[in-house]
Amino acid sequence: MPSSPLLIGCASGFSGDRSDGAAAVVRTLAARGGGTLIFETLAERTLALAQLARNADPRRGFEPLLDELVAPVLADCLRHGIAIVSNFGAANPVGAARRIAELAAQQGLPAPRIAVIHGDALDTPDQRDLLRQRLGAALDGVEVVSATAYLGATEIAQALAAGAQIVVAGRVADPSLTLGPALAHFGWRHDDWPRLGRATMAGHMLECGLQVTGGYFCVPGLKEVPDVHAAGFPIAEIHADGEFVIGKAADTGGMVDARTVKEQLLYEVHDPARYLTPDVTADLSQARVEELGRDRVAVRGITGHARPAELKVNVCHHGGWLAEAEISYAGVQAEARARLAADIVHKRLGSALRLRADLIGAISILDNDAGALRHDHPGGQARDVRLRIAGEHAERAIAERVLREVTALYTCGPAGGGGVRTALRPRLNMVSCTIPREAVTSGWRFLDEIPQ
Repeated sequence: MPSSPLLIGCASGFSGDRSDGAAAVVRTLAARGGGTLIFETLAERTLALAQLARNADPRRGFEPLLDELVAPVLADCLRHGIAIVSNFGAANPVGAARRIAELAAQQGLPAPRIAVIHGDALDTPDQRDLLRQRLGAALDGVEVVSATAYLGATEIAQALAAGAQIVVAGRVADPSLTLGPALAHFGWRHDDWPRLGRATMAGHMLECGLQVTGGYFCVPGLKEVPDVHAAGFPIAEIHADGEFVIGKAADTGGMVDARTVKEQLLYEVHDPARYLTPDVTADLSQARVEELGRDRVAVRGITGHARPAELKVNVCHHGGWLAEAEISYAGVQAEARARLAADIVHKRLGSALRLRADLIGAISILDNDAGALRHDHPGGQARDVRLRIAGEHAERAIAERVLREVTALYTCGPAGGGGVRTALRPRLNMVSCTIPREAVTSGWRFLDEIPQ
């Protein structure tokens, strides 16, 4: 078992994240002898959106910013032996892999060994029948867009061990992007639960990108972060026993300290003793955080237990249409005028579809869909208010009425409204369940073994 630590840097925390952070991560990895670069680009609904894009054009369906993420660092990664692992394949991992091969050819690079993970899409009749059994009425009368299981780290590790320089996946659990390289590097057994639990939580620390280096953390006057505009992406230093140190790319802004690490350690964790992933049940209930120096924080005391018997599945389906429209009111009685405008729209449309009104600048973020705060606190004195009306309906034509009614407030509503903006888009709804892992057949292949 290798004793040298494994360095893994993350340069994306979601689809649409900054695309200029990878270079600093790669420079840092190269200066320290290499490692692995990961991009995490899939939120819960991102893959369904990718599936819609692929339905419209079979060449699409992978991360839209793939070129911007990979092209600037591809040559340096190949030159310095830095593997790239990502779920940016989304609904079309093969398409993403082929695009990366094209980028390498365009740069005059030797063809990289690219592996493609498959099996997350649950498309067979037996799999769909199983989902209907598990979800019952939740799938009655709906049009499913995508059904995907969260795969684990096994295939990633196998591909890297077989010589893959780049591994492209669709839906895998976020921490598995880190655990896979660790399994390949250290040769751990797949039932070495304590080590798997620790490396999984290292992946959890990386998966949201800048959240552990100051982004989403900073609060002026309370939690200051230096040069947050130039915050660097995180790097994990994983040791042979699975324990790890979190740092960040050299010569970048932001910071890593005990506070940023603690916040990310508990992010989206419901039960610290049972953090379920496809690979292991991580237990961070006894975790200890220790600052080793500037931008170096050790996390110790994590362990792991046997993996769950079932895999999580997300099923996304068409959810009708969401209409949003806004109009501004300023000056004398601005809030009263905005309230009157909302009342007009409710009286004209309230029986046709479900509506929500927000008074941005007065009462919005903390209110609920029914407008409880707005109703309980009438007569505010805000003098710069933007009214937002949102409505949803299964039929596009009915949802469009929201846009027309708010636009009509120019001349049919209170005095002085202006700056109308409207948007109409299809909604995706999501339901989740678990299924036996035996119902999912996953694997991997090198790109050059996949028929065109």
